Amino acid sequence: MDAATLIGSQPSKLTSVKALAESLHLSSIPSSYTFPKHANDEAYSGTTESIPIIDFSLLTSSNPVERSKMIQELGNACQDWGFFMVTNHGVPESTMKAMIEACRQFFELTEEEKGEYEGKHVLDPIRSGTSFNASVEKVLYWRDYLKIFQHPQFHSPNNPPAFRKLHRKGRKSGKQPSIMIANLYPPCPQPELAMGLPAHSDHGLVTLLIQNEIGGLQVQHNGKWVNIHPLPNSFLANIGDHVEYKSVLHRAVVNNKHVRISIALSNGPALDAAVSPASKFLEDGWSPPAYGAMTYREYVELQQSNKLDGKSCLERIRNS
Repeated sequence: MDAATLIGSQPSKLTSVKALAESLHLSSIPSSYTFPKHANDEAYSGTTESIPIIDFSLLTSSNPVERSKMIQELGNACQDWGFFMVTNHGVPESTMKAMIEACRQFFELTEEEKGEYEGKHVLDPIRSGTSFNASVEKVLYWRDYLKIFQHPQFHSPNNPPAFRKLHRKGRKSGKQPSIMIANLYPPCPQPELAMGLPAHSDHGLVTLLIQNEIGGLQVQHNGKWVNIHPLPNSFLANIGDHVEYKSVLHRAVVNNKHVRISIALSNGPALDAAVSPASKFLEDGWSPPAYGAMTYREYVELQQSNKLDGKSCLERIRNS
């Protein structure tokens, strides 16, 4: 089926990408999913340089030399990359795989069942949808999502049952991210034309990411896009806008064969906490700060209410 025929048969309500990808042997994507390419989009890194790996067990080691060395490596990773892998973190691999499976089961629900959680506001406690913010985007992204606030108040969809059970268990064990974002990237018949998520940075302090065994994440490093393939049983960590140590652009590309699922656990300050540059870091005490005070709630609303434009949301609030 070609794109024109499919668009003509679609209802006015936006179809999930999963349903679109599974509809009658789709051979080409609708024009509304054709992502404009820019000059640096294909600037991939040919370097053998690899993303830093942080052994969490050494960060908590009783050996001060080991601990000091790993702390230094962590600082270098934050400064040079803004991304790093975390190994030996103590979370069972079976739990991580069960989280991915529970999210897969959610995306397998019918469109009507998932529609129960169609968000009306970007801060709804449970929100399911497609693309990023379809109401303002001229081009849609090849991605479905589920976003859930899990701390300080726990929320979970009722279905699938394994989802609520698993995440309540994780909450009791002390794993309490502020927001959980599950992403589904179905196979795309023309992956060279589509984008799972374009270049962006994350709000908050730090984001932890797990995924199934399908690659697709790319990180911008030294002006080039680097493919990231996390090690088994590892978390991928990246520094968010509210640290601004090294808030790094990253994106998700798609493929034409495999379903990719990723789960991001975003940690940030309290929603009503006002965040502003620390006065001791202002160079002379007289220059105006680059950013004014803003609550975390206001920042999340700003980022989630706009389209992704290939740069950090920090640029939107920078003082002129």
